[in-house]
Amino acid sequence: MGKKKVVVIKGDGIGKEVMDAALSVLSILDLNIKFIEAYAGYECFKKYGDTLPDESLKKAKKSDAILFGAVTTVPGQKSAIITLRKELDLFANVRPVKCYPGIECIRKDIDLTIVRENTECLYSGIERYTDEGAEAVRVITRKACERICEFAFKIANEKVTAVHKANVLKKTDGLFREVFYEVAEGYPEIEAEDVYVDAMALYLITKPQDFDVLVTTNLYGDILSDEAAGLVGGLGLAPSANIGEKNSLFEPVHGSAPDIAGKGIANPTAMILSSVMMLRHLGFEREGDLVENALIEVLREGKVTPDLGGNLKTMEMAEEIKKKIMELS
Repeated sequence: MGKKKVVVIKGDGIGKEVMDAALSVLSILDLNIKFIEAYAGYECFKKYGDTLPDESLKKAKKSDAILFGAVTTVPGQKSAIITLRKELDLFANVRPVKCYPGIECIRKDIDLTIVRENTECLYSGIERYTDEGAEAVRVITRKACERICEFAFKIANEKVTAVHKANVLKKTDGLFREVFYEVAEGYPEIEAEDVYVDAMALYLITKPQDFDVLVTTNLYGDILSDEAAGLVGGLGLAPSANIGEKNSLFEPVHGSAPDIAGKGIANPTAMILSSVMMLRHLGFEREGDLVENALIEVLREGKVTPDLGGNLKTMEMAEEIKKKIMELS
């Protein structure tokens, strides 16, 4: 395996803090990875006049993966993360939802993945004012439906559930549902079912253990994945991946949290788990398992940050994980 190039974008607020913690954990592994720093976000805008400079985008396009912290929104300016998703065609947003030992969860047997189409739907950005108010265009294409459904079936173990509202949005969600079952024919070993999005919002609360992989459109996936994170401890434990045919980006789903930035108390778990997803995506399966297992032991022992009921600082928790890695190696 040749040396992999990973672009690191720390961003703003606690993005920098949790990224430093994750990089500290990765630093003790024997990884054939070259880390390359790039810039994006609010502080980048203040310094360079751009939330995502061309140089950062060029580095991202040439990388094997991107580790992204968190950025603060700049009113009136382009979103760095949405621009990266579009420019790199990162069509699949992957959000694992898993209950870890030591964490208060709605159930202990939750282990599902939400796969969200990442490029279109109401997030297409096509909006306009009208005489009566405003309107937005919901874009659903056959190509996008096919590749996100293919992605979902490829990672599923037992079942894929399509989430839609085709009873109301008969053409757009109707197309999504139609394509889903067309793709399902190529995976006879995987159970395929579909559920209305409002019902799924309920089922995530009442029977999350019944699901394996959920596949859905952009807006539904955005909402449901945050709801699902609340079942297993909150956004501080929620990693994500944005996968394209050529590029990939890994980020925690929490924001830059300016209210606690600089205090050193941010929970690094989501960032570290995002790094684990990156390692596995790049072929470092053993190293990814090692980091996750070390993190599990730290969570089990309650050596965590204040949001999880502990008293450790961000980097102190990272140090505990590094100790566990050494013990497990």
